[in-house]
Amino acid sequence: MEKEDLKIVNKGLEDEMELSGYRLCRWKLVLVGLGGLCTGGFLFLLLYWMPEWCVKATCTRTTVRDADVALLRSAVCIKPQENFLGSLTPHILTCLHVPVSSASNPSHPFHIRRYFTLHSTKYFWNDSIQNFEVLKGLEDLSMTCSSVHSKHSAGLNKNQQEYRRFFFGLNEIDVKVPSLFKLLIKEVLNPFYIFQLFSVILWCTDEYYYYAMAIVVMSVISIATSLYTIKKQYVMLHDMVAAHSTVRVTVYRGENETEEALSTDLVPGDVIVIPSNGTVMPCDAVLICGTCIVNESMLTGESVPVTKTDLPNPQWDKKGGDGDEIYSTEEHKRHTLFCGTNVIQTRYYTGEMVKAVVVRTGFSTAKGQLIRSILYPKPTDFKLYRDAYLFLLCLVAVASIVFVYSLVMKIINQEPVKEIIVKSLDIITITVPPALPAAMTAGIIYAQRRLKKVGIFSISPQRINICGQLNLVCFDKTGTLTEDGLDMWGIQRAEDGRFHHSEEKADDKSLVTTKFVSCMATCHSLTKIEGQLSGDPLDLKMFEATGWILVEATEEETAHHDRIELTYVKPPNQLLPPPELSELYELSASYMIGIVRQFSFSSALQRMSVVVRQIGERRMDAYLKGAPEVVASLCKKETVPEDFAEVLEDYTKQGFRVIALAHRRLESKLTFHKVQNINRDQIEKNMDFLGLIIMQNKLKTETPGVLEDLRRANIRTVMVTGDNMLTAISVARDCGMIQPQDRVIIADALPPKDGQAAKITWHYADKPSKLSNKPTKLEVSEQYHFAMSGKSFAVITEHFQDLLQKLVLHGTVFARMAPDQKTQLVETLESVDYFVGMCGDGANDCGALKRAHAGISLSELEASVASPFTSTTPSITCVPNLIREGRAALITSFCVFKFMALYSIIQCLSVALLYSIRSNLGDFQFLFIDMAIILLIVFTMSLNSAWKELVARRPPSGLISGPLLFSVLAQILICLGFQIMAFLLIQELDCGTATHLNSLHIPKERIMNSVNTTLFFVSSFQYLIVAIIFSKGKPFRQPSYKNLYVLRMSVFIEEGIDMFGTKCLSWLCCRQKKVPKARYMHLAQELSVDPDWPPKPKSTTEAKLTPHPDDCSYQIEAVS
Repeated sequence: MEKEDLKIVNKGLEDEMELSGYRLCRWKLVLVGLGGLCTGGFLFLLLYWMPEWCVKATCTRTTVRDADVALLRSAVCIKPQENFLGSLTPHILTCLHVPVSSASNPSHPFHIRRYFTLHSTKYFWNDSIQNFEVLKGLEDLSMTCSSVHSKHSAGLNKNQQEYRRFFFGLNEIDVKVPSLFKLLIKEVLNPFYIFQLFSVILWCTDEYYYYAMAIVVMSVISIATSLYTIKKQYVMLHDMVAAHSTVRVTVYRGENETEEALSTDLVPGDVIVIPSNGTVMPCDAVLICGTCIVNESMLTGESVPVTKTDLPNPQWDKKGGDGDEIYSTEEHKRHTLFCGTNVIQTRYYTGEMVKAVVVRTGFSTAKGQLIRSILYPKPTDFKLYRDAYLFLLCLVAVASIVFVYSLVMKIINQEPVKEIIVKSLDIITITVPPALPAAMTAGIIYAQRRLKKVGIFSISPQRINICGQLNLVCFDKTGTLTEDGLDMWGIQRAEDGRFHHSEEKADDKSLVTTKFVSCMATCHSLTKIEGQLSGDPLDLKMFEATGWILVEATEEETAHHDRIELTYVKPPNQLLPPPELSELYELSASYMIGIVRQFSFSSALQRMSVVVRQIGERRMDAYLKGAPEVVASLCKKETVPEDFAEVLEDYTKQGFRVIALAHRRLESKLTFHKVQNINRDQIEKNMDFLGLIIMQNKLKTETPGVLEDLRRANIRTVMVTGDNMLTAISVARDCGMIQPQDRVIIADALPPKDGQAAKITWHYADKPSKLSNKPTKLEVSEQYHFAMSGKSFAVITEHFQDLLQKLVLHGTVFARMAPDQKTQLVETLESVDYFVGMCGDGANDCGALKRAHAGISLSELEASVASPFTSTTPSITCVPNLIREGRAALITSFCVFKFMALYSIIQCLSVALLYSIRSNLGDFQFLFIDMAIILLIVFTMSLNSAWKELVARRPPSGLISGPLLFSVLAQILICLGFQIMAFLLIQELDCGTATHLNSLHIPKERIMNSVNTTLFFVSSFQYLIVAIIFSKGKPFRQPSYKNLYVLRMSVFIEEGIDMFGTKCLSWLCCRQKKVPKARYMHLAQELSVDPDWPPKPKSTTEAKLTPHPDDCSYQIEAVS
């Protein structure tokens, strides 16, 4: 395959793929057809299982531009060091006839656009870039905010709408529920069931009718159960999506003309009117007029209503012309209504409709992408499943030896050709036990049931085994490690550049007229829904602390103004100074403050602000709240106290969450119209610093105990939060994530600036005061932890890629992290071979929950559909429970697999020995072994529950390991020895019968004889003994042999074999120093001998400026 013919699709994204083009070849198709007929259809099956072989066998290579068939390879490596390419998918390219307007091309009313569909996404051929691309919506035009208002606010006519529908299709998230027949064909064509069909035919030829029928019944039950589960999942997802997928919408056609239409007819560029009583959004749309209160719990897991404002139009503001920027759903999400979210109510100015421009439709929407991630999840790369196939190949190799042996014996005995073929092939069918799929899933099913009893639900049961390998868990802070809500601890006002003493309450009569309390009462996003205050919990606590009242204007009241305040606040009468009774109403009205404009909180900017006007005042005021460092940087220097940094550090070290407030008196020339269209950067500057609000976020009572259990089990814990750095470090110390004696090294990274390279400055955080008398030098016995902010993480990811893996090896606190950065962190940890768990409340953790090996959502909202595990109780106690059950399920899988392997080998040996005397096991003997012994044992072995506590060592991750292979091999030799001993002994005791059997040329096998009976009983007891020996209990499972001394001795023998095997193999094969397989262990070994690691206090690491951007080298230099 020549590289120049390859095209990269979705370059740089997680679903990046290599695409190569092929053209169907007639003579190859004829040859394949003949080959399929000659092989009885087996060639067709083989090509069905191997898509790449199918394409190469039926097509010839051509350029992608001229191709009929596209072969796609996933270019995402599961492990960076491996050259892994998977997910081979052939697709037929389709031609689309798209109408072109007569103005553009009058002679050709149609032109051809070629495309293919993959994972519910259309890829169109683009001649200009000579590649396929995805058309998502209006964002493809790279339109500015002003162009959204000027070019797209008038809507589309019918011709434009039809033209776009050719490309974007119907606006629907169509989760197609496959027919039972289609699912049945796909299930039946599984290689295992094809092998079973071959086995059943062979057994019927050999007159093993009862056994064959029993296997057919088992297979039918297995297939029916699988079909029911798959169909049920499809129906559940379809019903969830279809509940609000089609609604009636009002489409704006310009000049105040509207028409009713179905939401499925919407295309990007349409302008829709949002009804005043709310609706469920059928698409992604950007608000261009009005305000909406939206519940986004379906996407974010956050049930708090969010206020969405109209997109600013920089052209309306003369000074804001330079502030025009490219519209992006991510950057402007406070102005974007996402598909699937519930618009609770709208607010608008009299005579104007609340309008939004459709940006994306169908599977391109936020909800569509979530559904796609559920429909087409990333394949889980787990060593157990890879090794299972290798182990089966080993069994086939053993069976091949027995096959050759039986073939030779049959020829020596001069049996008929048919008998030789059938009996020899029968040996192969014994190798793969019919009950293997049911046996392997039994442990997972039982573990799933046990998890359900403790309130943990799973939509991906196969991941339970992976949970047994977790060695690192990331935790969100707020709502996960700490209580969900915040409590007001106090306030600390500032005046004239100095702090006052801290005060406990803000609802004091002496403070009611202060700017500080006015800021607390107005700078929020609260709203009233059915008479109840609703909004962000932090805003709610802050507003309630003032004791003020929030009042929302009615539509009739808005008619008296051109552009009015939608919400106003006022203090209750009891907080006002004591006036005359006649003046009470006037006094209350004079303190009433109307909110004119709201700039919503932005996680990127870490602040929010409002423009307000006090009743009776002509000039307006601006209030700002946000992260203290950000607010201080926007204030006049003379208003910020000199000891600001020390006071802030003191609070954050104690674990408090601190919010800063600021105020600015606006110019009198700013009118209502100008304020509604002004850029927030012009408001949020030259502020006067007002002081700090101190909020307390208490640890959950169970947090320290759970983290201590994980620490004792050698499972690393990492905090990933959007909170302040020092607050996060303090909480990490309080909960035991960072031990009191450990050092914390803060990595403060700065991007390149003014020709200087990017650099990292290393600071050593202070230890708690009770340990301050200890030496400050980092001692060898001490552990060290890295802490960094989201900004530093972004710089390090871009400019210090080689350093990034070293940092995450000891990185414990990641503060101010954006949602996409949490996902990047999980990917980085996985790249150094950690098995990563992620535990969050679902608010901003959806991406990380999906990306981790085991995502555990503490939210039961619809966002948890994308998380493999959901806990009904919002407590991190679910994490050790899940790991314990995962370890038990994993050990059960190993035990069952070893037992099933030994079972097939033991049966192989018995049959091979019986072949030597022209005998075999009978139909009912096979039936008894499989049904009465094997299935009963397998399901009994799987019943062992998890051990009561987590231990420091993890179960093995793969089947191909020295101790395990030695254990299986030892058991094979023991079983073989006893069977041969019994075989020879019974022949000596019954010498005449054996001679008689060998001397007569009997055309048919003799089933009923003493050798058969002896080997049947010996092998039956061997199955039981092997099951007992392989049923391991402590330290991962509860033992099933507590009161039985013999069984305890059996397992003691097995443990001895494992231990002896490990020592022997290590002495024979690993006499040199063992190199760890996991990359994080290899890095730890390297860093342990590096004299420059960890970096020294107050040193700086600079990235070298190199001509090649991929060369991320760096140098460390000390700065005094």
